[in-house]
Amino acid sequence: MQSMEPTAADQPGRRRGRRTLVLVTALFMLPVVLATVLFVTGWRPSGRSLQYGELLAPRPIGDAALSTVDGGTLRLSELQGRWALVVFDNLPCDDRCQANLYSVQQVRLAQGRDARRVERLFIALAPSEERLRTGLAGRYPGLRVLHGTAAAVSTLARDFVTADGTALDGLAHVYVVDPNGNLVMSYPPGADPSGMRKDLARLLRLSRIG
Repeated sequence: MQSMEPTAADQPGRRRGRRTLVLVTALFMLPVVLATVLFVTGWRPSGRSLQYGELLAPRPIGDAALSTVDGGTLRLSELQGRWALVVFDNLPCDDRCQANLYSVQQVRLAQGRDARRVERLFIALAPSEERLRTGLAGRYPGLRVLHGTAAAVSTLARDFVTADGTALDGLAHVYVVDPNGNLVMSYPPGADPSGMRKDLARLLRLSRIG
């Protein structure tokens, strides 16, 4: 019977095969290893950023009790567990304001089945007529149009702070609040909705909550 044991002549070929297998495996694993290192260390190439918007150090926002267009009350703590896109502005909502609301509406819809994890809030900076609030809510289905006393809104708006100032400074930014009630990102008026969409998709993909 012929022996099945490898001969000395077979050994170099077998070693080359093993080296090839190890090399191929390493090439497939390298991107995973690098991504893990970047995530854990927070390192980014100089001058480059993965996100489009302004990434902020997480900042808790106040638990304001605001009024809704149907006469009810909403505490912001009730939204914890979901992401929120927040716009502060005056009513009537001018062209810049309308552009922001349209952008957040489209950015949310673009998340597909994850859209249910995202709320949209419009917070009126000053007292306004009821017809303006209900009209805005009707124009953007699902948008929560909120208002409150000048003191309550001013206190809340001061928590929405970026390098440019707070929501009281007429910035007309779009703010991102995480499911734990922390302000985490901001976009200036006229921001590219495509960049906002990609940022939100990444946040939803990486988040274990919300």
